[in-house]
Amino acid sequence: MAVPTVPTSTAIAGILDSPEVASLVDELDALRWTGRKGYGARTLVAACLVKSIYAMPTWTKVAGLIAEHDQLRVVCGGAPSQWALYRFTVKLRENAPLLSAALDSVTASLASELPEYGRDLTVDGSDLPGYANGQRYVSKNGPERERFSDADASWGHRSAVSTRKGGGFYGYKIHAAVCSRTGLPVAWEIATARRQECTLALGLIERAQARGLAVETAAFDKGYDLGSIYRECAERGIAAVIPLRQTSQVQRGEHLAPECEHGRWTFAGADFKRKRTKWRCPSGECEPKSRWVKADRLHPLIPRETKRWRDLYRGRAAVEREFGRLKHEYGLAPLRVRGLEKVALHADLTMLARLSLALARARAVPLAA
Repeated sequence: MAVPTVPTSTAIAGILDSPEVASLVDELDALRWTGRKGYGARTLVAACLVKSIYAMPTWTKVAGLIAEHDQLRVVCGGAPSQWALYRFTVKLRENAPLLSAALDSVTASLASELPEYGRDLTVDGSDLPGYANGQRYVSKNGPERERFSDADASWGHRSAVSTRKGGGFYGYKIHAAVCSRTGLPVAWEIATARRQECTLALGLIERAQARGLAVETAAFDKGYDLGSIYRECAERGIAAVIPLRQTSQVQRGEHLAPECEHGRWTFAGADFKRKRTKWRCPSGECEPKSRWVKADRLHPLIPRETKRWRDLYRGRAAVEREFGRLKHEYGLAPLRVRGLEKVALHADLTMLARLSLALARARAVPLAA
């Protein structure tokens, strides 16, 4: 059985020395102007990287790992206690724009190192069960619960997988746009479990474009099959790749290509500026021989009959793989924090480690197993 490759402390040192993370460290150090002398921002940021790269669920375990690991202690510049790490997360939440700017810088550097990064996106959401008991009643047939250990979490629905049934769960969801070419996250957002996924899709695409990525296509599952998604994507110069739901229009066959007495017409190209697709008579005997059709939900800019559409939709599996990788290899789940703000910070630190490590690999930093 193949053994997964775990980055060593050398990789963490390379990430800390990268311009993007080093800038974050300098900005965090500049905020400290008084108080007792403690560990610097470099040591604490290094501990955040250790937590995600080694998939540690709690800061207590992170502090213990660094304390007993000589190389990690040297790379981090010390062994901070779990209390120092908890205080540092409070500082990060109070200065969230600094971490957001660092993530923007990392994604911009990835785009320069990997030109295909962010061109073809796939968008979806995944469950993050809360670190709380969300049951409405204290006990069976008992009184309603008045207090919840995580008041920000809510009930939502998740799909079935091989190891569990689908159904309701209490907690949060991570909504992410992932590059289907590289498999790396591009934009993400944490929301409560009851939030509809389709309401956050366009915001993720806008965030990817704001980070300077040249997005060309976006693949979604059938749950995003809404006219507004197609229109908003087309206005941003993006081709939406979504399978059709069985609406009344689809049942009447309005989604099919034009046809004539010579057969069904064939796709002959698309004009993205005019938002129209061109269809041609199979025999060329009709007048006119071709016809322009306005792009919409039923007739997208990349027709579902084409090989390109099938290839792009097949790439949608990248977002599912990335969710599994983030949860099981980078410690995104299970959650050990409560509150939307803390969960969002936990996700941002996980993404910082994931993308910084990918950037280090793209820059050919040697990573020992």
